[in-house]
Amino acid sequence: MQKFDQMDPNKRFKLRWLAIPAVLFFAFFLWTTDRITLQGERTIYTVDCQNGTWDGNRCSGKLTAGSRLRYRALKARGEVLFWVLGSQEPSAKLTGCAIQDGRNWTCPASPEASKSLTLAFSGGEPVRDPVWPTRPFH
Repeated sequence: MQKFDQMDPNKRFKLRWLAIPAVLFFAFFLWTTDRITLQGERTIYTVDCQNGTWDGNRCSGKLTAGSRLRYRALKARGEVLFWVLGSQEPSAKLTGCAIQDGRNWTCPASPEASKSLTLAFSGGEPVRDPVWPTRPFH
């Protein structure tokens, strides 16, 4: 088999122009699917029902972008910090949490729970439980 160094310069040039976009596309895909996040953070994107009401998961009005909440699990402390992006609202903290990693954690109900959308993440997805004293979201 021919080594890369001994390859025809034209073939090397073509290989680079195929490999570089493929790697960039793969990195972009991982980032947009939230597989790669900064500092292990997870973001929940919500939607609002403008000029209408919610009927289960259906909006009778127009769907608009809602608030975005970002969560950061601190495994060593057993805490999860969260805040509303772009808001003047101060960050809040869930304590006494069982944290496997930034994508898998659960926290008990606390006074701060009413400011949060969830008390648990599983596989990188927020978990909903109607008995939790959290904010409703869609």
